[in-house]
Amino acid sequence: MSLEHLNPKSWQRRKKPSSQEVFEKLRKGDISALSRAITGVESKASEDYAFAKALLQQALPFSGNSFRLGITGVPGVGKSTFIESLGIHLIKLGFKVAVLAIDPSSSVSKGSILGDKTRMEQLVKSEFAYIRPSPAGETLGGVARKTREAILLCEAAGFDFIMVETVGVGQSETAVHSMTDFFLLLKLAGAGDDLQGIKRGIMEMADAVIINKADGDNKKAALHARREFQNALHLINPKSHQYPVKVHLCSGLHNEGIEEIAQEIASFRQHSNQNGSLLERRNSQELYWLHQTIEDRLKEAFYSRSEIVNQIKEIETSVVNRKISAFDAADRLLSL
Repeated sequence: MSLEHLNPKSWQRRKKPSSQEVFEKLRKGDISALSRAITGVESKASEDYAFAKALLQQALPFSGNSFRLGITGVPGVGKSTFIESLGIHLIKLGFKVAVLAIDPSSSVSKGSILGDKTRMEQLVKSEFAYIRPSPAGETLGGVARKTREAILLCEAAGFDFIMVETVGVGQSETAVHSMTDFFLLLKLAGAGDDLQGIKRGIMEMADAVIINKADGDNKKAALHARREFQNALHLINPKSHQYPVKVHLCSGLHNEGIEEIAQEIASFRQHSNQNGSLLERRNSQELYWLHQTIEDRLKEAFYSRSEIVNQIKEIETSVVNRKISAFDAADRLLSL
């Protein structure tokens, strides 16, 4: 038996598949092709830019047919368990479910645990589910930089219910709200995560509030918290979709309250489709991402210019040493 293939000199670099080849497999439901496509759009490498751009252009006509659910809550609130229970329920109803789970990235090592697949043991085994953990990186709100593009690719691959899980560590959740149809806020009762922990901004974005882990000895506290949250919601201006924001109890661990929450989501979907608010929300989101992309590109272009690279360290030192103000320093760099 020849061992020539073990010699590195005889290895031949495999030709990368074209965007057309990847997309054709993706459309047929090939999960490996979907993962390759998402990796391509997440890549920061310049050589992957054209590949990602071509993929997204091909995916666009097949996007927009799913229902996009954003889920947030503090660490420990039980997001993964809740998502698994809801996902399994939706699959039983006939949906194909994609979960884009955003893991915290270390601010020191930039590493990420990416453990959602291990926390959703049952869901990951289903042929009708796809779980994609991605590191949050430095993106505000804990949403991976390319999550919106991943949504489009999942839709093109035939997934008709997409859940986006955020880190939920107190950062702005505007990003996930700007790419989903229904924004779900998970809370806890009896753990300090009740009314004193409410941030008005995130409550204003929520389309429903779920008090999780409402089981056992915690049931009484959960009932009390539901009353408090429902009263607090009366102080918030009505949503443009005119659908009442409700507070639900559930136990993701014991699969209690999941069916009612699924029915609530279905009711909201029907309501927002009928009054046109879903289309209006998505149109607004498209424009938001247009301008967000312009801002991102301008920022990247600015910091990649050679004259900026050559002088920024010196100017930063001057700012730190109080020789010039931050405002004056910014003007000098921008003038270049």
